[in-house]
Amino acid sequence: MPLKRALQQLVDHVPEALGAILVDWEGEAVEQVSCMDEFELKVIGAHKGVILCNMREIVARLGSDNLEEILVATAQTQTLMLPVTSDYFLIFTFAKGEHLGLALFESRRCVQQLREEIV
Repeated sequence: MPLKRALQQLVDHVPEALGAILVDWEGEAVEQVSCMDEFELKVIGAHKGVILCNMREIVARLGSDNLEEILVATAQTQTLMLPVTSDYFLIFTFAKGEHLGLALFESRRCVQQLREEIV
C-alpha cells in the first residue's frame, strides 16, 4: 500500500482527524495527508519529532523497552506520535473528543502498513 494511501485511510477512518504525516528522523516530511494547513502540519511533525527523539533517548538511558507511542493533548487537539522504524515516525493530529481509542487503533494499523512499505 503506498504511503499516502495508508495515511489517507487513517485520516478517513477517524472522525475529526486533522492530519497525518510521516516524518524522517530529521523532522522532514516524507508524505502527508492534511485537513488543515499543510505547512502547519509539517511544523507539528517537526516539533513532535523532537519530542519523540528526546523521549527515545530517555527511555534508552533508563534501559527500558523501545518507545511505542506518545500522546500530547491540548485543550482542543490530541496528537499521537508513533515510531514506524528507527528512522521514520507517524504523527497523527485530531480534534479532542471521544475518538482516542479509535485513533490509537487506526494509528497502530497505519504504522504496520507504513512499515511494510518502508522495510
